[in-house]
Amino acid sequence: MVTITAHKACFTGLILTLAIALLGWGMTPLNAATATLEGVLFALLPIVWVILAAFFTYNLSIRTGAIGHIKALLSNISPDRRIQALIIAWGFGSFMEAVAGFGTAVAVPAALLIALGFRPFLAAILCLLANTIAVAFGVVGIPVITLGQVTGLPMTELSTAVVLQLTPFVMLVPAIIVLTVTRNLKDAAAVWLPILVAGGSFGVTQFLTARYIGPELPAIIGSVASFASIIACVRLLPPDTIWRFPDEAAGQDVAAPQTLSQASPVDLKAQLTAWAPYLILLVIVLATSRLVPPLNTLFGAVKTSLPIYTGDGAKPLVFSWLLTPGTIVLVSALIGGFLQGARPSVLLSVFLATAKQLRKTALTVICIVAMAKILGYSGMVFSIATGMVAVTGAAYLFFAPLLGALGTFITGSDTSSNILFGPLQSEIGSRLGLSPVWLAAANTSGACIGKPISPPS
Repeated sequence: MVTITAHKACFTGLILTLAIALLGWGMTPLNAATATLEGVLFALLPIVWVILAAFFTYNLSIRTGAIGHIKALLSNISPDRRIQALIIAWGFGSFMEAVAGFGTAVAVPAALLIALGFRPFLAAILCLLANTIAVAFGVVGIPVITLGQVTGLPMTELSTAVVLQLTPFVMLVPAIIVLTVTRNLKDAAAVWLPILVAGGSFGVTQFLTARYIGPELPAIIGSVASFASIIACVRLLPPDTIWRFPDEAAGQDVAAPQTLSQASPVDLKAQLTAWAPYLILLVIVLATSRLVPPLNTLFGAVKTSLPIYTGDGAKPLVFSWLLTPGTIVLVSALIGGFLQGARPSVLLSVFLATAKQLRKTALTVICIVAMAKILGYSGMVFSIATGMVAVTGAAYLFFAPLLGALGTFITGSDTSSNILFGPLQSEIGSRLGLSPVWLAAANTSGACIGKPISPPS
């Protein structure tokens, strides 16, 4: 079996899409070129920009040693394996997805679980299971923001619909995580209260944030609320018995190994410094959101509108330079890095190394977005929608999430799935007399299910 890397496959797909658009759909060379250019620029800002900023934040935390302090705090909260899985895989993993994403949400918590004594395969499975709900709002809401941009649908309505669709899974996934650890329903049910708190706190805060603030913060605030709520729950009402793996001695010390960090998790100054980039990110997003209209208006005014595509249905491509998630994440990382003692030369070297690290990822995203623009402008998406409506009729409502899951399975990215299929979902909704918002949101919801089983994950 011959395999091909993602960036090569996507580049090949882009070339084939261009050929089909030119030869089979009568797209003029100028329209094809400008559609491709629009896709490239849209991929660079905001998508590649936020990926670069998110990975820069994480790599900087490794260089400054901040990640060691974070690991020390997380690993010493409870010796119970069920609680550790909830806190690290679900709570911290969801937070990493919300502020960094693109693999860190699996790699970082999985490494921590392994360091605590979890079997590597089990640690990976737990973090993949947990890497579902927060995927919908990804890094600072970029999947939903992108979905709104490619479909023209209102952000608040999209955000609210996504949260409502995911509510049952918010309650289900923590239970599945604990059951995967214990492989025993009785032992899993013994911590029903932390499981309920983990899902309920995430779901309620995510809904309120999506409904009244916007798509940037639901996963961040939801994961922080869940993380804090689990800790408070097990501190106030600890499990009756400490559950360990069957091959562990009953009195075995399962505290974090010293290799994780020599810092004490109760060192408040060290913890605040380590978490500084993420705390600053939270403050900046809140300060520039709709909660503070003057700042939102002021920063939102710094934008550029460029007409690029030359064919019918063209809309100017708008670049919001200060309010784009990538800029906010980068500024937070730079300020946090200074607070952690990083010199300008260190910041620059980490940034350049991160850019080099992500060059293939950037090419993959650019090709996917450019291909999606060609599919949309050439009329291919409209034709696909027409065919799917003819085959499924009103029953398509039940197939919409599967399309989103397929997109994430192929690309490994909710954002890419939304770019590929979001306009198609909205178009089908309009043609069937169904809610375009609800079907577009279903693409994101389905993408969450496709994320843990995708080959890139």
